[in-house]
Amino acid sequence: MEGISLSAGSNTFDVLKNGQSNTNTPYEAQRNFASVLKDSLNKVNETQVASDNLSTKLVNGEDVELHSVMIASQKASVTMQATLEVRNKVVEAYQEMMRMSI
Repeated sequence: MEGISLSAGSNTFDVLKNGQSNTNTPYEAQRNFASVLKDSLNKVNETQVASDNLSTKLVNGEDVELHSVMIASQKASVTMQATLEVRNKVVEAYQEMMRMSI
C-alpha cells in the first residue's frame, strides 16, 4: 500500500511517547486532519492515474512490460479498496455517534 502515507500520524505518536501534551487547538487539529486526508486521497488518485497511463500505453502498443501494468493495476485496486474501507469505518463511527444519547 505504497499510495497511502501515515507520516502525519507518526508526529502525534512522537509527542505522546515523549510525554509532552498536544497543544493543538481544535482548529489546528482540524486543519492537520484535513491536510492528511487530502494528501492521502491525492496519493490514491496518483496511483489510479499511473495505472491508467500504463494501461493506455499497453493498449496503444507502446513498449511497456505487461507485468508492470498488472502490478500498477493491483496497487491501484488495493489502495482504492483500502480507502473505501476507511471511509466505511468513518461513516459507521459517525452513525454510531449520532445514535448516542446525551
